This record gives sequence, C-alpha cells and structure tokens, in this order.
Amino acid sequence: MAELKNVRRELHYFQVRLGVSGAIVLTAFAILFGRFFYLQVIQHQYYDTKAEDNRIAIVPIQPNRGLILDRNGVVLARNYSAYTLELTLSKIADLDVTINELSRLVDIQPRDRRRFQKLREESKGRDNLTLRARLTDEEVAVLAANRYRFPGVDIKGRPFRQYPLGEVASHVVGYIGRIDDRDVERIEQLDQGGNYKGADHIGKTGLEQSYENALHGTTGFEQVETDAGGRIVMRDTNVRTLAARTPPMPGNNLTLTLDIRLQQAAERALGNNRGAVVAIEPSTGGILAFVSKPGYDPNLFIDGIDPANWDALNNSPDHPLNNRALTGLYPPGSTFKPYMALAALELGKRTPTQTIFDPGYYMFGNNRFRDDKAGGHGYVDMYKSIVMSCDTYYYTLANDLGIDNISRFIGQFGFGSKTGIDVEGEFIGVLPSPEWKVKRFKSTPAQQKWFPGETISVGIGQGYNSYTPLQLAQAMATLANDGVMYRPHFVDYIQNPITGERKLVEPHSVKTIPLNAKNLETIKHAMVGVNKEGTGARAFIGAAYVSAGKTGTAQVVALKKDERYVEANVAEHLRDHALFIAFAPADKPTIALAVLVENAGFGARAAAPVARQVLDFYLLGKDVPKPVERAPAPVPRPAERAPAPAPRPTDDDDDSD
Repeated sequence: MAELKNVRRELHYFQVRLGVSGAIVLTAFAILFGRFFYLQVIQHQYYDTKAEDNRIAIVPIQPNRGLILDRNGVVLARNYSAYTLELTLSKIADLDVTINELSRLVDIQPRDRRRFQKLREESKGRDNLTLRARLTDEEVAVLAANRYRFPGVDIKGRPFRQYPLGEVASHVVGYIGRIDDRDVERIEQLDQGGNYKGADHIGKTGLEQSYENALHGTTGFEQVETDAGGRIVMRDTNVRTLAARTPPMPGNNLTLTLDIRLQQAAERALGNNRGAVVAIEPSTGGILAFVSKPGYDPNLFIDGIDPANWDALNNSPDHPLNNRALTGLYPPGSTFKPYMALAALELGKRTPTQTIFDPGYYMFGNNRFRDDKAGGHGYVDMYKSIVMSCDTYYYTLANDLGIDNISRFIGQFGFGSKTGIDVEGEFIGVLPSPEWKVKRFKSTPAQQKWFPGETISVGIGQGYNSYTPLQLAQAMATLANDGVMYRPHFVDYIQNPITGERKLVEPHSVKTIPLNAKNLETIKHAMVGVNKEGTGARAFIGAAYVSAGKTGTAQVVALKKDERYVEANVAEHLRDHALFIAFAPADKPTIALAVLVENAGFGARAAAPVARQVLDFYLLGKDVPKPVERAPAPVPRPAERAPAPAPRPTDDDDDSD
C-alpha cells in the first residue's frame, strides 16, 4: 500500500523556499538600489564630470607663424587659413576604399594621392595625415554632411604659409614643410614637444629654419564637443567650441636688412644664367641682396611637394635647389689679386712703383706659366697689375711671398672660413696651405707634400683656391670698410606682433685687420682704375658715380700642355666662370658686392655688367629690364680635358678678365 503524501510538510518546505527566494530578491534589489543611490546621488558630481570629459576633447590650436618682411615692409612670407581633409590611419579599416569613396565627394587628383603616399613614407610615426588641402566651401559642406560614413576622416581648419613673391629670394626665405621623423627628434632634443602638439609644419631651409623658434609662436588649447565615437561635433561647417583654455601666441615677425627691390633687380640682371650675387652694407654687415639662380617656388613644398615637381627640381642639370651664394665653391680667379697685392705691401715684398717685365709668361723651373695676354704687358707696376689683371706679376709675387705668408694674410679677410651668417648650411671653402693639404690627403701621404709650383697657381686665384660668393662679398666689404669686418646677417630686428616690441640685431664687428692706410689707399685707387681704364671700364662707361672693382675669370678644367682655350670648343658646363667684385661709392662705400656667373666666360664680359646694373639700381634707382631668352650655346667640338685646373691664358684682349 503506497504511502500518502504529507501535505502539511510539503507546504512548509515550499513556504520556506519561497521565503528564502523572496529574501534573496529583496536583498538583491536593496543592493541594486543602494548601488544606484551611491552612483546617482553620492557619486553624482564625479560621474557628471566624467561624462562631460567624454563629450569634450582638448584640442591644440596652432599659432599663426610670424611674418617675414624686407627692410621696406614688403611681405616675403605670410599666412592664411583654409580647411583640410585629414585621415587618421589607425581608425580606417581599408584606406584605399576610403580614399576612393571620398573621391566621389570631392576632387582628389592623382597628384594628391602621390603626395599622400609620399607623406606616409616620410612620416612613418605619424597617424594623422592630410589628403587634400585648401578645400572649397562647397567641398567642406559636402564632407560635413557625409562624415558619419567615414570613421577616421576629419575636416580641420589650418593656417597655411604663403610666399607671395614665389621664386624671388627663395634661397633666403626658405620654406616650411611637413614635420618628419628627423624633425621630431630635433623637437624632442630641444624639449619643445608640447609646443608642437597639433603642428604639422616646421621650417626646413633658409630663414624659416634658422629662426624657427622665433617664428613658430606658442601653441594654445581649446575645449571642443565630441560625439560617442570621439569625433569632433560640427555645426554646419564650424567646430562646436565650448570654451577656450589657453589662446595661442603668434610667432614673432622678422624684418630683414634685405631690400627686395634690389634683390629683384639683381635677379633680373643675372638673367637666365646660373650664378649668384651677394651685396652687403660694409658698415653693418647687413645683407642687401642675396641671389642664387636659378631659384625655385617655395610654395611647392608646403603641403609636401608633388613627386613630379620634386623630380623636375632634383634632377635638373641647373640644380635650382643649390644655394650657390651660400654653398657654391668656386676659384676666385683674378678677384684674388687685390688681396695678394695688399699682402705684398703689408709684408714689404713690393712697393707700388716697383715693376716687373712681363713677356707673356713666367718660367718656374722647366714649367712655363702663361700670362692672360699673349706677348705680355711689358713693364708692370702694382697699379697696372690690378687694372690690366697681369697674371705674370702675380706668378712672380706668389713665389716671392710663399704659401705660408699668402695663407696667413689672405685668411684674415675670411677666405676659407665660415662668415657666421644667420642661416644654416654655409660651406667653408678652401684656403690652401701645406697644413690644409696634409689634412686633406690623409690617406695618401705622397700627395701631402706641398710643391712650390702649386703656390704659383694660388697667386692668381686658381689651384686649390675655392670660396663661396658670400666669402668674396664679405672680403670685399671688409676691404671697403678699411679692414673692419662685420658678420653678415639677414635679420634687422625681431618684432612681437602683439606688443610691437622690437629686438634689434646689432651689427657685430668680428675683427679689425691692422692695415696701413696708405697701402689700403693704393689698392682702392687701383680698383677704381679697373672701372675707369682697365678690365671693367667697358661695363662702367658713363657711370654717374665712382666705383671700385676687379674682374675675374676662373677656369673650371685644365687644358693639356700647349692647348689653347677656345670657348666655342668647350661644353657649356666646362666653360670658365665669370666673376666681379666691387664697392661704391669709392670714397664712402655703402654697398659691396660679389657677382658670379657660372660658365659664362670672361668676368669683364659677363659679370661686370651685372654689377653695373645692380649698382645703378641701388645708387641711382635705375631699373633693370627683364632678361631676354638666352640663345642656345654653340655645339662644342670634342676636347679632351685634364681633371685638375692649372694656369692658362684666357684671351688676347687686355680686358679679358
């Protein structure tokens, strides 16, 4: 017989289970209520702040970069604002698909894609890169309406740099470009990382690079509203700004000693030739003009230069990116002779009236060093040696002085030394000496010995002599200023754009060379004679002022023994360089300059006329006409050339230099 259920007992157990379950549920709800109370009431302020922080982002505000102006207030570098299309690579799943989709909304050219790819390769550590710059208002509106479709795609307002004069003074002003890994390292070394938050550009060359700290300014910060995905909330085409914390401080403005009108005149005077012109104010060292041709348009580099433009500039046989005035090294040719003559006077090796006979050559041992004039100049004193540029006089003088005396004396004028100019990248050049040769040929002891014949070549500005146009101009300014040398500089003063306070760049006297006033006057008088009756006279016919100058022709390659130089038979890039140095007015110089025209032949023919036009503009305000197109060079006949220059004649005419 089956046992009957104990209903009362089962009911008791059920009631116990029900009570326990109810207690558990009540306890859970009590705990949940307590947690809600804790979060909503006790911790309300904390989580309210956290929520606000989640909806707010701190965004750096780029400062406006300082302006660059010439001495008359002409703007050489300025700023403007525009919108950019930027991609955050870490937030984009398929980059190619995203760019293709964006190209259906806005104009994205193949050059934009190439530039973007180049930026990716050069900026491996950067997550945020610009795909398109300077969007139109219509493009901004379309992108703003479609932003929800593109994670990692942003529209940002950015300040942009502009160089309104394009190629004019491009090697002076330089350009800014995208910050790359090397720039990041430099910024971190200077402990400036915080000041470059959000910054994309930095000075790369010229004054933009050298005065980066002054021009950059101080980065500011602001609060902006973000959505749940962390993207900045836009209202129409504007970022929704909540509050500004720290306003940015604009960079300082640079006012230069450069006269952009003179700069343009000098560039026109050089025409379509390769070359350089450096003009200095002797009494201050202020740079008045600093030309290197050909130049380039610095605006090409701001967003990252297009590969096609980069190839065109980088592979051009004219090397437009080379700053010839600062880094080009050239033999000075006969522009070296006034300093040689001054050395002879100061060291007692010659008097002004002492003469030598020039038969058209100088014999040193079994070697014949030919003069610039076949048949020679006859009897030559110091005045005539400079005015007519007699090589034989300086062959003899170099042998009498010796290389040690030449090196020590000439070195006082800055040859073979950095001038200390306020832009980076200056080349030193070569002032030959036995000590230099030992250092230069360390691995080949047989070549370390200095041979007396090498001194002969040095005496006419050839051989190992190699200097920048800037060094030639500084030496000319020092001679014009009676031996007082000033450090060349571009910046006249730095100005705070808010307060207007100016920080002057005081002229810095490097040294005073102890020179006998009478000796100095002898050299200056002879250089005046160059432009009145000598090798520079043709270029200065009818000048309304008195100037002093010296022509120079520097050979690029050496001829074989007994071979004569015929310009038409030589390839254009192997032809002689034309040089000219000058100062004016002769009695109270306000400008000193050096002119170099690459592969243009005689200095009297190619460089002196350039100097005349520059001086006419500076002293008389006479405009320089635009250059005409250069006629094609004659096709050279084959000519075998030796690798190292050696003295040789340049022309039968007295004004060949």
